[in-house]
Amino acid sequence: MELMGMPLWTWVVFYILVFIMLIIDLKMFARKGEHEVNISEALKMTAVWIAVSLVFCAGIYFWYPVDPHGKAMEFLAGYLIEKSLSMDNLFVFLMLFSFFGVERKYQHEVLFWGIFGALVLRSIFIFAGAAMVERFEWILGLFGLFLVYTGIKMFGHDDDEQVDPANNIFVRLFKRFFPVTDQMHGDKFFIRSAERTQDSHHSSLFTLHSSLQATPLFIALIVIETTDVAFAVDSIPAVFSVSRDPFIVLTSNIFAILGLRALYFALAAIAKYFGYLKYGLGIILSFVGIKMLLAMDEYVNALGRLCGVELNMPHIEVPTPWSLAFIFGVLLLSILLSVVANKQKAAK
Repeated sequence: MELMGMPLWTWVVFYILVFIMLIIDLKMFARKGEHEVNISEALKMTAVWIAVSLVFCAGIYFWYPVDPHGKAMEFLAGYLIEKSLSMDNLFVFLMLFSFFGVERKYQHEVLFWGIFGALVLRSIFIFAGAAMVERFEWILGLFGLFLVYTGIKMFGHDDDEQVDPANNIFVRLFKRFFPVTDQMHGDKFFIRSAERTQDSHHSSLFTLHSSLQATPLFIALIVIETTDVAFAVDSIPAVFSVSRDPFIVLTSNIFAILGLRALYFALAAIAKYFGYLKYGLGIILSFVGIKMLLAMDEYVNALGRLCGVELNMPHIEVPTPWSLAFIFGVLLLSILLSVVANKQKAAK
C-alpha cells in the first residue's frame, strides 16, 4: 500500500522516529521546571539536531529508491529554507514570551507543545498541498507570486512592531467560552480555583465551587500555535519550490522544526547579531518565488494566449545545487553583515 508515492510503512516508521526523538528531547534537553536553559546547552542540542538531520539526509543519499543523489540535495535545500525562515519566526516567540512575562525556565514547556502541534499541522498542510499540486499544477504559480510578494514585504517589516495577542481571533474565542486567570502559575497550563458562594436562603451557609481556569501560559501556547499556521503559509510553498516529492517536503520541514526549541534558546542570547536577517529572508523568499514562476512557462504562455498575447516564455529550471548555494550564501551574508553592523555600532 502506498501513500503519496511512498510505501505506507515508510511514513509509519518516520513518524515513530519523530515521536522517539521528541521524547528524547523532552527527557534530555530540559528537566521540567528545574532550571533555565543556558546558551551552552542550547548550542549543543542545536548541533545534535543538525547532525541528526544530516544523518537522515545521508540515508536518503544512499537508499532513496528514486534519484537518491538529487533527492538528498532537495532535502538539504528544503531543510535550509525552513531553518532560515524559522529563525525569523523565533524572534516573534521572543516578543510573545516577553509580552506574557513567561520566565525562561518555563518557556521550554510551551515550546515543546508548540512544536508538537506544529508537526501535526505541518503534516496536514503538506499532504493537502501535495494533493493540490498533483491535481492542479498551476497552483505552484500562485505559490510563486505569493512568495515574491511576501519577500518584498519583508523589506518593509518593522522590527519594533509589537505582537499583541489580544488581537488574535483564537484567543478572543477561547476567552469567550473558557475562564482565564491573569496570574502565572509556574509551568501549569490549567489550574483549579475554589470559589465560595453564599446560600440565598441561609446567610450562614456557604458552598464551595471548583472551576478549571486557563493560565496565561496556555494563552501563550495558543498564540504560538496559531502564529505557526501563518508561518507555514510562507515556508511550505517555499519548500515546494525545490521539491515536489511529498516525502522530501515533509521530512525536510519536520526535521527543521524539530530543533526549534534548542535553536530558540540559542537565538534568545544572540538575537542582536541578526539585524539584517529579515533582508536575507526577503531575498530568499523572492528567489524561490521567481524560481517557481520560471518553471511555469506552459501556464504563463497559455494565459498570454487567452489574453491575445504570444509571450513565448522559455522554460527555465534552476538546478537544486544552485538554489542550495544561493540560499546558503544569502543567509550567511546576512548574518555576517549583522555581526559587522553590530560591532560598528558598539565601537561608536
